[in-house]
Amino acid sequence: MSTLRKNFAIAIMIAMGGAMAHAETKPAAKDIVIVHGALVDGSGWRAVYDILTKDGFHVTIVQEPLTGLAEDVDATKRVIDQQTGPVVLVGHSYGGSVITEAGVDPKVSALVYVAALQPDTGEASGQLMSKFAAPNNAMRAAKNRATPDKYFFIPPAKFRETYAADVPAPEAQFMADSEQQLAERAMDAPISAAAWRTKPSYAILTTQDHVISPELQRWMYERSGAKITEVGASHAVFVSQPDAVARVIEAAAK
Repeated sequence: MSTLRKNFAIAIMIAMGGAMAHAETKPAAKDIVIVHGALVDGSGWRAVYDILTKDGFHVTIVQEPLTGLAEDVDATKRVIDQQTGPVVLVGHSYGGSVITEAGVDPKVSALVYVAALQPDTGEASGQLMSKFAAPNNAMRAAKNRATPDKYFFIPPAKFRETYAADVPAPEAQFMADSEQQLAERAMDAPISAAAWRTKPSYAILTTQDHVISPELQRWMYERSGAKITEVGASHAVFVSQPDAVARVIEAAAK
């Protein structure tokens, strides 16, 4: 082999070795931040938390006040700020709108939408909900049950059939009796940025959902190019099928 060809081959090997080293040292996300949806709090994510923690992830659950989109985004940003490495940001239901805006943070490497809203810049959560009505018009019913100061809730007697049909009755009753109401203004506020436009997104589409229509979920997730996983579950998939939810989150972390 001539000296010129030998030097060229050595240069190629060095370049390839550098690229391989770079690929091998690219950090995987170990920090998972979960943003719960409307009408519940973070306690329902315990089973998912336990799976992810056992598998070596550091998991933090944001407890949003649900008083307005800006306040909920700020609560999420405070938690992201506490993380040390790449973050997978997970949002359920209305929490999808929260992570769409908060996810522009440079620490966030991927987004996971769990039966979640996925608005684009300038869109509001309520605006998206009106595109495809859920099978039992759950949010319309919730609006009809708004408090005088305009907070939505699902009547406890209707909670399981609307939100958690595949959750055992005692657990669903606890969820109904610990319901966290959502401010109407949170649904009316448009988001200012859509993180999914520049970051990879994953989505769990719940085919038995009576809160966010499966048709709406599919429309949003196909629009964004999210990697979709269909699960035959209610809106409370994080409670009824935590293994399926954890698998998608771990895929996003890789």
